[in-house]
Amino acid sequence: MKFETPLIEATFLKRYKRFFADVKIGDETVVAHVPNTGSMKGCNEPGSLCYVSPASNPERKLRYTLEMVKTPNSWVGVNTSHPNKLVYELWASKQIPHWEKFDSAQLEVKINKETRLDLAMWNTKDQLNFKKGKLAEIKPPLHFIEIKNVSMGEGDRALFPDAVTERGQKHITEMMELMEQGFTCEFVFVIQRNDCKSFSPADAIDPEYGKLLRQAHKRGLIITPLTCTLLQSEITLNPTLLPLHL
Repeated sequence: MKFETPLIEATFLKRYKRFFADVKIGDETVVAHVPNTGSMKGCNEPGSLCYVSPASNPERKLRYTLEMVKTPNSWVGVNTSHPNKLVYELWASKQIPHWEKFDSAQLEVKINKETRLDLAMWNTKDQLNFKKGKLAEIKPPLHFIEIKNVSMGEGDRALFPDAVTERGQKHITEMMELMEQGFTCEFVFVIQRNDCKSFSPADAIDPEYGKLLRQAHKRGLIITPLTCTLLQSEITLNPTLLPLHL
């Protein structure tokens, strides 16, 4: 995923009201948009180097978006709007063996009145058309994927979530319900840092999330942790899976 223009180096000063951060570009302090609902634990240290992207619309109130923060060991991507596109690009590149059988995919798939899952994959030969039909009318094989952005790391292990997430717990429960109906399901953890050698649920932060993830995994949920290469000009999702420790 290439940025429209190279990211701008700045200094991270502070985050507040969840979606705002003060950053210093040269001698100017500006307010940047923070597209991340998590705590950003471990990557919100005042004085850290960071990268921001300029708004393509000159009329936008906030001229910059916080994209990455430098930790002692790695650049860390904090923009949670990128992982869906990164996973779609990786699927299109046909580098993940268990995705090769799917020749069609769609982002943002509604499975009920309250929930949209990030991605669905299928084969055109199966004549699936869920854009018009209801989920109950769709026959397997249809592969559902929920995509999570991972920014937290401790030692050489990536961890998710970095805050209690009832919404994330709900997604796991809904995935288990889909698997009971015969669909296959997967969680892809997009680890926007390159200093981690394994992935685990963050039990110390949200033990219920870890409990549900393990339960779903035993029932057949595929868990795919992938790291990113982060550059000032682009982010690339790497096809090699990190070891999973549940």
